[in-house]
Amino acid sequence: MPKTKTAMAVLQLWEKGAFKLDDDINLYLPFKVRNPAYPDDPITFRQLLTHKSSIKDGEAYDESYSCGDPTISLKEWIEGYLTSGGKHYDAKDNFYAWKPGTIDPPEEPRSYTNVGFGLLGYLVEVISNMDFAEYCKENIFDPLEMTHTGWYLSDVDMSKHAVPYMYLPKDFKIPEDMTAASFLPRYGEDKQTIEKNAYFPHCLYSFPNYPDGLIRTCVRDLSRFLRAYINHGTFNGVQILKKETIDSMLSKTHLGRGLCWSEVKFKSEPDIQAWGHGGGDPGVITHMSFIPEEGIGLIVFFNCGDPGKAASEIINRLMAERKEQ
Repeated sequence: MPKTKTAMAVLQLWEKGAFKLDDDINLYLPFKVRNPAYPDDPITFRQLLTHKSSIKDGEAYDESYSCGDPTISLKEWIEGYLTSGGKHYDAKDNFYAWKPGTIDPPEEPRSYTNVGFGLLGYLVEVISNMDFAEYCKENIFDPLEMTHTGWYLSDVDMSKHAVPYMYLPKDFKIPEDMTAASFLPRYGEDKQTIEKNAYFPHCLYSFPNYPDGLIRTCVRDLSRFLRAYINHGTFNGVQILKKETIDSMLSKTHLGRGLCWSEVKFKSEPDIQAWGHGGGDPGVITHMSFIPEEGIGLIVFFNCGDPGKAASEIINRLMAERKEQ
């Protein structure tokens, strides 16, 4: 879900003519990014926005979680992950085996990239000459009156921050060759007891690739963001994106899918044309979707990483009951 904010920032700069969607991103970066298996094939903005760049979330991404706000810059992380010789670089683990821009990549492993959206966030920094978090505040959050929203823990009122929980079943075991400290780094350093058959509270964690998933917000603030999309790019008379840009994002003309947004199907009415984006991290599940023709949207937050069938049942029920409102 936070990726939709990153996509909005990218498309705002695109509207200003700062780049073209099919430009090689290396035209804008201070270092070179290529899939080493395809050194002559450029990676583009359109590919990044559609998860078709061939950049993969490797082991280094999974291990980048830690309590508190990030301790290294977005630039340092991206460069270290995507450039040969970088601290987190792995030619096989950080890239898919398929060519950038492949419309129908293999189903397994899933062609999805969190790191790609971190790279988009860094491209916003380079092109706008602003810190990504500051760019979003000035050009998205403030105009949309999202006063309780930020990318960092330091940006929000910590006393109102929900605690993310994970359920540990009776048969919970730490994977072999791992310790509690390495398997549960996001739980904090307080050495708290791991109680089975109970909900375990994560620490409030982060990772340096934050433009892909670390937005801190509330339902009321997020509703303003969603209403801007529902209202063709405008909220309270302030234009955030052009109508034509929104229409383009919500179409399957970009390597077979939309720009960041995905089509959503609901059990109650499978023929409805809806668009949305979900998200998940340890102790967190989110859903945001809307029906353009009806001008209605849906936002659901869970501060539990494994709500089971309850998540889909609640989402589908809420959408089914919208006609009764």
